[in-house]
Amino acid sequence: MTNGSMTKAELVEEVSRVSDLTKKHSEVIVDTVFRSIIEALHRGEKIELRGFGSFRLRKREPRKGRNPKTGDKVDVPPKKVPYFKPGKELKELINKEPAAPQGGPAAIPPPDAMAV
Repeated sequence: MTNGSMTKAELVEEVSRVSDLTKKHSEVIVDTVFRSIIEALHRGEKIELRGFGSFRLRKREPRKGRNPKTGDKVDVPPKKVPYFKPGKELKELINKEPAAPQGGPAAIPPPDAMAV
């Protein structure tokens, strides 16, 4: 990971490494997952990944805003904003103390160990 965040390319590389698939096949998988989530949200559906979390839309009401440059009041239209709510298992895994005494990475279960 670079500067504390994982990029899409790094995610593709990790999927490739763990699954013994080519990077191209891994990229197709990652793109398909992302596209499926986006399309479901666009249709107004909620996506629930057990043990991980859920994605849904929140509706923001129209409001009065202010242009920071001029100070003029502006109307901000209503919009839909994607929202992620982490699942209980994900929260527990993130807050778990590292189990590797030799300074290695914390023990995180393999993806197939989490119910999807």
